[in-house]
Amino acid sequence: MSDARKTNVESAQKSVSMKPDNRQLDQKLIDPFGRQIEYVRLSVTDKCNLRCFYCLPKGFKSFENPANRLSYDEIERVIRAFGELGVHRIRLTGGEPLVRKNLAQLSARLSSLPGIDDLSLSTNATLLEGQAEALYAAGIRRINVSLDTLDQCRYAEITGGGKLDAVMQGLQKAREVGFNPIKINMVVMKDAPVDEHQRVMEYCMRHDFTLRFIETMPMGLPGQNGSEQYLSLKKVKQGLDRHYDLVPGLMTGGGPARYYRINGTDFQIGFITPISQHFCETCNRVRISVDGTLYLCLGQEDKVELRTLLRAGISDEALKQTIVDAIAKKPERHEFNQKPNQVVRFMSMTGG
Repeated sequence: MSDARKTNVESAQKSVSMKPDNRQLDQKLIDPFGRQIEYVRLSVTDKCNLRCFYCLPKGFKSFENPANRLSYDEIERVIRAFGELGVHRIRLTGGEPLVRKNLAQLSARLSSLPGIDDLSLSTNATLLEGQAEALYAAGIRRINVSLDTLDQCRYAEITGGGKLDAVMQGLQKAREVGFNPIKINMVVMKDAPVDEHQRVMEYCMRHDFTLRFIETMPMGLPGQNGSEQYLSLKKVKQGLDRHYDLVPGLMTGGGPARYYRINGTDFQIGFITPISQHFCETCNRVRISVDGTLYLCLGQEDKVELRTLLRAGISDEALKQTIVDAIAKKPERHEFNQKPNQVVRFMSMTGG
């Protein structure tokens, strides 16, 4: 790193570390079922440079009009309002968030907001190598990386032509920069090679990554949402139990994973089971799509469109009241099992 670049990075890191602690904010978002909402997953784009069949089908081109995307000023204003209402975790998602220009600038603005003390990123890591330093300097500390296989041909098949080497280079750079933890998100599929789960797990063990297995969800059009590849994580865990001594584990974070640890090690495995063992009773999050739609549940259509309010000149207090009113209508749970074709928007449209 050049001396000038190093100085800029250190300056940005110092700026992040010196932000005021505003934990006195005592307003909280409590939904009708007593769940405190403290976590927002923010989609900065619905576009992606990959085409994973369970997220964004091959040939899909109906992306949001750029004029309808929230600007960085609008995003900052919305997240400031959430921060003043007790939300302290923000995850930047997409699509692929790294395809949106100047993401590090947005990250720095969000990480300096009062009340926001946990800024993280979900990415496919193909563009991470060139952006990792700037993102870390801007205040992002935790990253989740989508990686469903270590086989180059299978990776290209799943992602619509993606290059596995680019992911590996991005992960290596993330380790060098200092992101911690680095979590690998692996969507399980019933047609996977018999040893695929174990291979990815051993790779994560070697590199000190946390592995999380995820069940496919029926989002998008039937036949184009990966639901035909559904495999219960109960079966995956049973298979791993035959080779490893798994004991209950614990990992900090705002997500829904249930963690296990290989006995005698610090290696953690998370299981995210929206279908076989839903976690709705502990849901602490909402999602904001790239067009400013506040989705109250991933598996329901309950929503509030914030963009129109922002551009109509809503006041800060009215914006916060709109958020409070929305949370008061948050559904109790999804209905993926009862109504598998109910949600027809693709995952990339909602935000991961």
